[in-house]
Amino acid sequence: MWSRAGINGRALLAFAHDVVAAGLAWWLAFLLRENMAIPLPPVAADAFLHSLWWILPLHALLFWQRGLYQGIWRYASLADLKRIVVAVGLSVCLVTLIVFMIRPAAPVPRAVLVLYPILLLFIMAGSRFAYRAWREHRLYGPLALQREPVILLGAGDAAAALVAELARSKEWRVVGLLDDDAGKQGRLVHGIQVRGGLDDLPRLAAQFSLRQAIIAMPAASHAARRRAAQIGASAGLRVLTVPSFDDLVAGKVTLAELRAVELDDLLGRDPVVLDTAGLHGLLAGRVVMVTGAGGSIGSELCRQIAAYRPAQLLFFEANEYALYTIEQEFAELHPAVAALPLIGDVKDAARVEQVLARYKPNVIFHAAAYKHVPLMEGDNASAALRNNVLGTYVLGRAARAHGVGEFVLISTDKAVNPVNVMGASKWLAERVCLALQEAGGTRFVTVRFGNVLGSAGSVIPKFQRQIAHGGPLTITHPDVFRYFMSIREAAQLVLQAGLMGRGAEIFVLEMGEPVRIVDLARDMIRLSGLAENAIPIAFTGLRPGEKLTEELLADREHTLPTPHPKLRILSAAPPPDAAWLAGLLDWLQASQGSSAAEILAGLQHWVPEFVPARRAP
Repeated sequence: MWSRAGINGRALLAFAHDVVAAGLAWWLAFLLRENMAIPLPPVAADAFLHSLWWILPLHALLFWQRGLYQGIWRYASLADLKRIVVAVGLSVCLVTLIVFMIRPAAPVPRAVLVLYPILLLFIMAGSRFAYRAWREHRLYGPLALQREPVILLGAGDAAAALVAELARSKEWRVVGLLDDDAGKQGRLVHGIQVRGGLDDLPRLAAQFSLRQAIIAMPAASHAARRRAAQIGASAGLRVLTVPSFDDLVAGKVTLAELRAVELDDLLGRDPVVLDTAGLHGLLAGRVVMVTGAGGSIGSELCRQIAAYRPAQLLFFEANEYALYTIEQEFAELHPAVAALPLIGDVKDAARVEQVLARYKPNVIFHAAAYKHVPLMEGDNASAALRNNVLGTYVLGRAARAHGVGEFVLISTDKAVNPVNVMGASKWLAERVCLALQEAGGTRFVTVRFGNVLGSAGSVIPKFQRQIAHGGPLTITHPDVFRYFMSIREAAQLVLQAGLMGRGAEIFVLEMGEPVRIVDLARDMIRLSGLAENAIPIAFTGLRPGEKLTEELLADREHTLPTPHPKLRILSAAPPPDAAWLAGLLDWLQASQGSSAAEILAGLQHWVPEFVPARRAP
């Protein structure tokens, strides 16, 4: 409230109010002590008048010094009340000290010293909060019935803050809160009643003609928020949510920045706990290279790595537009990061050698890959092998030759008992890293996980486009299940695995429960604000190379726990030897230009678990 030029008029008015309040409280204390005798008896009147001349200057000085006039009465809050309590507390201590040490000729009764601070606190704080209530009623009260009724799911601190925020909204009117905590039900939060548990939402939606509900529990588990979203969608409501707890703590957003519930809110999991200190040791002040930096996983890895302040971050990408996009994003959002865009193909040995020799990366995250399963079948099989297998070898060999400390390969659950070329190529890439590890030096670590929400080529963007066009949503089979995690979580766990790896490990991410794709489609229809039957669903049959259910482990594989609850490690298996690697490279070279049938036959030799085009009955 203080301006650079001095004190503005409203601050002076507030200051004058408080000085008058001090005099009024002092008079009322004497009046109460004398049983409301008006006028005051002579002795009391003499004590009041003789003390008032030093009471008022003392309080004026204290109020000024304690900064009571930086706040705005219209936004009076607990912080303002705290400042008033401190100022009044100091004043009563000084007044008491003066009365008992100086002993004025007209003594001040002890009862006055007890009553006075109570009255002063009531007048000063009451005036501020009464003014705020009057202003808010004047501004928003007449519009209340015109605003959209909304109910909050949750009755904790976030919900309480949101109730206060929405009280000033011209759009919404909070008609109640719902919380499964029985101890909160029936209570009031800023005058708004907690009307029951979450299961009461359909009844209240009909009672208040609701069209919207807001999930206001950012610190709750994903399971709790998912349940709230599903109840709201089932009640036919448009469901909004406050930002996540992580984003609120990081200061990226404010509580009032509401957004629509997204699929990640339904399928997401509890936050990943990272070894932040360890990751700083791995990445801070070092040169880090990410291949496929313009892709879904690669770009998110770059964003996560940026937080650890690498000395230089190398974007290695074959797609010019994707490289331009990530370069522009970092120029705008992460200008302090020394990011360098490098166009290049991991299969191009000369280009890879040039980059590693010049920039000498300490850590490489290898995310470049052809990953779209149906596209990599047939005539594209040879290209998939060259990119995913030969590219991994070229990059891994160069990393070892140039002293790269850590090489992290991004793999997939489709490498488990593969039935498609993409999965088989990733299985071979994993073995190439194990074979390269045998020569020592660089630590080769593989991270294997399933589908990520919203990644390029995934089912989520396809469903979104189909819903926008009125359907139908096309699904290959009614019993198809897939594992999902968010891109953010996948990238975090890749970093954590890279930190924990000591070389020759294959880490498997804990993917939770598989999701039935037809249920996913119905959730997306509801999240779009439509009735479930508003968009038709069509089943088209499994495509070549697709499974009904993905697997995280092959028949002969099992995992061991790690210190991190979301990471497991495949039990040690004999790594391929140099002869195996040489034979594989010879076959890859010879298979260029081969037919799809010849490549499938070769894969069955090199990948024992590979059974091409296996379909569900």
